[in-house]
Amino acid sequence: MTAASLERITVEPKVNAQSCVIWLHGLGDSGAGFAPIVPALNLPSDHTIRFIFPHAPDRAVTINQGYVMKAWYDIKSMDLHNRADMEGVLESEASIHALIDEQINSGIPSEKIILAGFSQGGVVSLFTGLRYHKKLAGIMALSCYLPNADKLPDNLHEANSKTNILQNHGEQDEVVLMSAGKMAHKLLLEQNYNVEWKSYNMPHSVLPEQIQEIAQWIKKQLN
Repeated sequence: MTAASLERITVEPKVNAQSCVIWLHGLGDSGAGFAPIVPALNLPSDHTIRFIFPHAPDRAVTINQGYVMKAWYDIKSMDLHNRADMEGVLESEASIHALIDEQINSGIPSEKIILAGFSQGGVVSLFTGLRYHKKLAGIMALSCYLPNADKLPDNLHEANSKTNILQNHGEQDEVVLMSAGKMAHKLLLEQNYNVEWKSYNMPHSVLPEQIQEIAQWIKKQLN
């Protein structure tokens, strides 16, 4: 899997891009699911942010009776400790590394790149960002968990040990229980990561109020 083989939706700014947000969708969705968020962010008309919404590859998902759908990794069970297929997580990490490198090669420095994701996409964003070997502008992990459940990933990289992390979660989330997000938050705090947490009165979704707060956070990281 290479960046070239990751199809994506790209939303360019009206002027030359000087920064980038790579936003990963959830299980069974596609990049098209979150692409409409760009106008909803109400960014200034002269903003310089390129938004990239890659599509996960198709793969069989065990908890969905082996049905083939877009997924960043297989979900083997609902047990948080044995949920994520780590081989798939690592494959997706390599794809996202390549996508980040592609942006760097296009002239956008790594410290002007935010890695964001919702649900399964948030899992991969958090895992990949913590291990990435160059400084990122920020990591956004929405309604998600850590693939290792109750421990941080192996081979954490110092480059992003001080990178700002935003975690959001729905208090009525029945797909990814808020306790799973809280577990990740506790582990990050214990390792002195700069992590911010906010929960919302919502299920497994995003809210207009939340989107406006995300917009402010994005602008702050890319300022």
